[in-house]
Parts: sequence; structure tokens; C-alpha cells
Amino acid sequence: MNFEDKGFLLNKNKYNENSAIAEFYTENFGKVSGLIFGATSKKIKNFLFVGNKFNIQYNLKNQNRAGYFKVEIENIFTPHFLDQKIKLNCILYAINLIRILTVENQANKKIYYQLNKLYDLLNQRDWIKKFIFWELEIIKFVGYDINFNEYVDVTNLTNNTSYVPTLDGSKDIPLFLIKKNCSDVKNNELKDGYKIVGDFLNKSVLIPNNINYPQSRTEFIKLI
Repeated sequence: MNFEDKGFLLNKNKYNENSAIAEFYTENFGKVSGLIFGATSKKIKNFLFVGNKFNIQYNLKNQNRAGYFKVEIENIFTPHFLDQKIKLNCILYAINLIRILTVENQANKKIYYQLNKLYDLLNQRDWIKKFIFWELEIIKFVGYDINFNEYVDVTNLTNNTSYVPTLDGSKDIPLFLIKKNCSDVKNNELKDGYKIVGDFLNKSVLIPNNINYPQSRTEFIKLI
């Protein structure tokens, strides 16, 4: 299989002195892994940040051996956030989420375009609130959806209410998860919202698929 595409770097690991094993999420082929020869050269190494976007040439000559990439930087994203710890942790978690929830060579353009949206989102004032819906979209695109409106009585909701009890009374859901246009969401409401979404992610997606809960999500939420 040989192709040219655009893709975001999901992960890289040193292979030998000059090469690395890398994973990209591409527009037309989904997650693809292979070798980057010369990954330590000055021409490449300064751009090989997780989350950056590349033009990719992929070559696979033998099904019994790993393919290899030739890459050229398309957009530098992650380095712009190196001095913003919470946003950098958010990027690392977002990229890791896609990496652990997707399978090799299965295209999903919705996920690819969601990656493009991530960096626009990070420059918005209420990005922490909006990121939780970005996360839910990724989970939805791999086949797991949740509609919080189905768990509460939505007939008498007002913006004066910060939390809404579930129909069975087992927990309170922050209003912003139900009414996305809520403004001035408090920090404790954001954290409670992320906990609820984390519980859904873990119990409905990760545990059934024998995937460990990502430490990168825990580290990100600590900074909120």
C-alpha cells in the first residue's frame, strides 16, 4: 500500500539511533503506523511534535515488514502551547484519546476534521467548557453516544439552575451538559461535568474494550 495524505502525529518512539516508529491519523486512511528514517535529523526532529500536522508519503513494499513515512510539516500547532501547561495537557490527552480509541487503517474523516477543530477551540475564551463537547464528539464518532437530556426532566430547566437531578435521583448533572449555551459556568461545575463524562467513557467504552483509563486525562483535569 502506497499513498500520499495529510495527517496528525499521534505518537512516536525511538526505533534506533536515526529512526522512529510513528503513528499518524490521516484524512483518508485513518490511523497508520510506520517508520520515519532520519527522524533525528535537523530537518525533521524539530517538527516531530505530537499534534503537529504533516504531508505524508507512505510506502509499504512487503506485508511482512513495517511501512515507512516520508514527512513534511504542514502546520505547526503544539509548540505554540508549550508555555501554556493546561492547554498543552489538553492537546496531549486529545491526541491520546484518538490513538487509543481508533484502529489501524480505518478511515473516519469526522475524527480527522475534529482534530482540525481542536486548535481553533483552544483559542476561544470558554475553551474548557467547549472541549468537553469535543471529547463527547470523538467518543460518538467511534460508536458510543450519550444524550444527557434523556436522563433528566428538561421541561422546567432554567439558567438559574446549576445542576439538574437525574430522573432516578442518583446524581446531579451540571446544567451546561444539557444546555450548551450556558454562560459563566463555574469551575466546580466544569470539574463535575468532566467527572460524569469520564465515568461514561470508562464504563461504557474503555472497560468493555480492555483499555486503560488514560492518565493524560487525569493530568489535564487536575489543572482545571
